[in-house]
Amino acid sequence: MAEDTIEKPNKINSAMEGGPLLSVVVPVFNEQDVIEPLHSRLLQILDPAGIDFEIIFVDDGSRDRSAQMLDAICRSDPRFNVLHFSRNFGHQPAVTAGLRAVNGQCAVVIDADLQDPPELILDMLKLWREGYAVVYAQKTEREGSGFLIRHAYRIFYRVVGSLSEVEIPRDSGDFSLMDRRVVDLLNAMPERNRYVRGLRAWLGFRQTAIKFERPARFAGHTKYNFGRLIGLAFDGVLSVSTAPLRIAMYMGFLSSIGSFLLGIIFAIQQITGKSHTARGWASTIVVILFLGGVQLICIGFIGEFIGRIYDEVKQRPMYVVARSTGL
Repeated sequence: MAEDTIEKPNKINSAMEGGPLLSVVVPVFNEQDVIEPLHSRLLQILDPAGIDFEIIFVDDGSRDRSAQMLDAICRSDPRFNVLHFSRNFGHQPAVTAGLRAVNGQCAVVIDADLQDPPELILDMLKLWREGYAVVYAQKTEREGSGFLIRHAYRIFYRVVGSLSEVEIPRDSGDFSLMDRRVVDLLNAMPERNRYVRGLRAWLGFRQTAIKFERPARFAGHTKYNFGRLIGLAFDGVLSVSTAPLRIAMYMGFLSSIGSFLLGIIFAIQQITGKSHTARGWASTIVVILFLGGVQLICIGFIGEFIGRIYDEVKQRPMYVVARSTGL
C-alpha cells in the first residue's frame, strides 16, 4: 500500500476549520441493553483525553427501546447525534450513512455491542498522528463465539482475501480509524452494494493494524447469523473482485477437458470389451450431470453480477433517514 503520510491537524486547527478532531460512527440495531454502558465508556475514555469529538449513532430501524434511549442521550449532550432509518437497511448502509454525516478530521467506525473495545480509539489516534491514514483493528481471538461461527469467520476472511484483487487484511472488520481524506473518498464512491472494509483497502494509503482479543458481547445477541455471514461473503467477493467470472470460465475449460477424457475412456472400454453398462448410458449420464452442474454454477455467478448491475442502475437510495436528533 502506498506510504502516503497525511499531515495531522491539532485540536486548535480542527476547531478553526469548523469541525471536531474526532468523529465516532456507531451503527445500532436493537441494542437497548448496551447503549448506556457504551455511552458511559465513550465518555470515560474521550473526556479525560481532552479530545474535541462528536458521536454519530445510526439507528438501523431498531424495534426495541434503542431509538428512545439514543434520543435521550443526544438531547442531554450536543456532542451526541443520531440518524434514524425508516426501516432496517443493514450494517453496511448504516456505516455509510454515519460516514457521510461526520465532520471530524478523522473518523472511527465501531460496533455498539462493546465487542470493539472503545479503549482502542486512543491507540488509533496515536498512530493516526504518526501519519497513518487508516488504522484498523485486527482480531487475534474471538471470545463467546461458537465453534461454527469462529471457523466460518476464518474461512470467510481467507476466501475473500484470496479472491480479492486488492489485499484485504485478514480478521479485520469495520472497526477502524480513517483520515478525513479517506472518508471523503469513500463517500465519493457511488456504488450501493458496499463492502466498506474492502473499499477501505482498495483506496490504499498508509495503513496499519492494532491487534486485540475480541471479547464476548456485553449483552444481547449477535445480529450476524450464519445466513447473514454468507451474504456478507458474497458482497465482499463481488464488490472487490471479478474472480467468480474467471472461475466460471476455468470451470468451463475443465468441463470440456473432462468430457474429452471421459470420451477416450469410454472408447477404450468399448474397444477392449470391458464396458459393463448399456451402450451410451454411462457417458450420457456423466456428461449431462457434469456439464449441467457447471452451467448452473456459471449462471449463478453471472446472475449475481447482473443482479448487482440492475441494483446499481435503478439508483435507489442505499437507505432512507426518517428523522435525526442533533444533526
